[in-house]
Amino acid sequence: MSTKKNAVVLLSGGLDSATTLVMAKAEGYSCYALSFDYGQRHRAELHAAAKLANKLGVVEYRVAPLDLRAIGGSALTDESIDVPTASTIIPSSGDSMEDGVGQGETSIIPVTYVPARNTIFLSYALAWAEVLEAEHIFIGVNAVDYSGYPDCRPEYIKAFQTMASLATKAGVEGHPTHIHTPLIQLSKADIIRKGLSLGLGYGDTISCYDADDQGRACGQCDSCHLRAAGFAEAGVNDPTLYR
Repeated sequence: MSTKKNAVVLLSGGLDSATTLVMAKAEGYSCYALSFDYGQRHRAELHAAAKLANKLGVVEYRVAPLDLRAIGGSALTDESIDVPTASTIIPSSGDSMEDGVGQGETSIIPVTYVPARNTIFLSYALAWAEVLEAEHIFIGVNAVDYSGYPDCRPEYIKAFQTMASLATKAGVEGHPTHIHTPLIQLSKADIIRKGLSLGLGYGDTISCYDADDQGRACGQCDSCHLRAAGFAEAGVNDPTLYR
């Protein structure tokens, strides 16, 4: 197996991860897509991810089962916590972001933050990359137009990269896995423009935190508002289906 251009791509079924996948493919990587069934209430995104993986021609697509409902602490994994609308964002347990850590962040962390989610997801991706002897992982985190999550920041990715180099057989043997974040400094509008330039159809993606079983978006949550604003700024039609 050639390792140079093999990559594990985290694919949620949303706008950002789909764009990341087409960017990785455009750069010549053979992509292995990884999604997670982690007990999320917006399960329609898994159907979107499977459709995207098939349509975009990944080498292999896997869904890793997790149950983050056992931990809870997020509106996305605990149905007793309402998904807030963009006008009623609520801080989680009084948490706040540190001052001066980057562009685009908010002063509070909303209840849609899933505790340690990207750390868990990247750890799974790192394990699969070792098995595949792939030296690259792509993740669509963004530190400009995002919901204020601490695990979307460049500082976090840099720290995980250091850990990955120290904690794996591949890293110790001099073949560390590289974490790629091609969207991290792009606006939502620029992400959309990039995806469209590469032929991505955003009608296949789902961003809503509270989408119904048919994949129709609520139009009220923070993610819906960020997505709609991105399409408006990009000056292109928003293909999102709303209920």
